[in-house]
Amino acid sequence: MKRKVTTADATVTQALEEALKRFASNHHGKNASYIPYLASVPSQLFGISIMFCDGTHAEVGDTDYEFAIESISKVFTLAHVLDEYSPQTLRSKIGCDPTGEPFNSVVALELHKGRPLNPFVNAGAMATVSLIKAENPQVRWEKIQATYNAFAGRELSVNEEVYKSEAASNQHNRGIAWLLQSYGYMYADPMEVCAVYTRQCSVSITCQDLVTMGVTLANGGVNPLTGKRVLEAKNVAPILSEMTLNGLYDTTGDWYYKVGLPGKSGVGGGILAVVPGVCAIAAFAPPLDVAGNSVRGQLAAEYLSRTLNLSLLH
Repeated sequence: MKRKVTTADATVTQALEEALKRFASNHHGKNASYIPYLASVPSQLFGISIMFCDGTHAEVGDTDYEFAIESISKVFTLAHVLDEYSPQTLRSKIGCDPTGEPFNSVVALELHKGRPLNPFVNAGAMATVSLIKAENPQVRWEKIQATYNAFAGRELSVNEEVYKSEAASNQHNRGIAWLLQSYGYMYADPMEVCAVYTRQCSVSITCQDLVTMGVTLANGGVNPLTGKRVLEAKNVAPILSEMTLNGLYDTTGDWYYKVGLPGKSGVGGGILAVVPGVCAIAAFAPPLDVAGNSVRGQLAAEYLSRTLNLSLLH
């Protein structure tokens, strides 16, 4: 796959440069420590990228650094599953409501009799992976990887060091997978699903990859750099709805209040915001707030949303 990128205008570039200048010295937050590899990523890294639906693009900072996609992967696995099932089926099997609890909460599952409530908490994400129509884990993984590649417009790879680090420390997720099985909300072998889910979280991306994946959603499911449709247009709205309701875990409301855009974060330090029909913003900075969201990434997205008048609330 070939990507063609055209530089955005000076106003947009200046806004990105100003965001980098304003927030690069912010040292609040800390790297995810429960995954050893993520704890070792240099915390001063900071990159911001924006891409419009016509393919024009601007970026500043450490946008070529490859980082783990982590929970942002949930968006694109959801995209694949929506092409296999209807949104109504997904809502009946998983749900679409906030849990009011942290993304890896067992309490949330018990309170709702094992129903995950949405596909962006870890329980819902693993249930989503288990729904993929596949005769074995390898086929399930190949479908996920092909979807990510189509969204990014290039072949992405798994950071095996991240995968090994996560696989060695994912006992909590394994417990959640078995709990889902016990309640009837796991649709394949729990341990095989947990392994595939861990692998999808370990995919390496750059800010340019992430912004390309995001702008494909903004562009109605068509990757503007490859010209290929990678998602049915009717399935974009359900994904953006999930991002609006659950994209930044239990601080999603605060994010939407400040940024006014569907978003998704990952504990690898990535942040994605989508402006339907217009553009996507991606940022990367490893230090996280207590909810697991990039501190500088959120600040950059808020600044760009306000400066470029991108908020859907305006």
